[in-house]
Amino acid sequence: MGWLWAIIVGFVLGLIAKAVIPGKQHIPLWLATICGMIGAIVGNAMARGFGIEETRGIDWGRHIFQLGAAIVVVLLAEMVYTAMQRRKHERQRV
Repeated sequence: MGWLWAIIVGFVLGLIAKAVIPGKQHIPLWLATICGMIGAIVGNAMARGFGIEETRGIDWGRHIFQLGAAIVVVLLAEMVYTAMQRRKHERQRV
């Protein structure tokens, strides 16, 4: 069940990150999901580092760290993915 939640949270975080970032992102949905999963892991580690542990209610602080990390990871993935696609198209022209 843990992997299913990781995929669901990664999917949601990836979609929110793509929606928050201005402009059109060209990364596919599966890559946005993986970026969201990585962002959730990094955000949890950051929250733990800042002393935000699990609470009885909604962990808003932890979720903000997760979303922030997911946005950064999606931005980085977008840059790498776009550069790789550009190189691929340049090689096909030659």
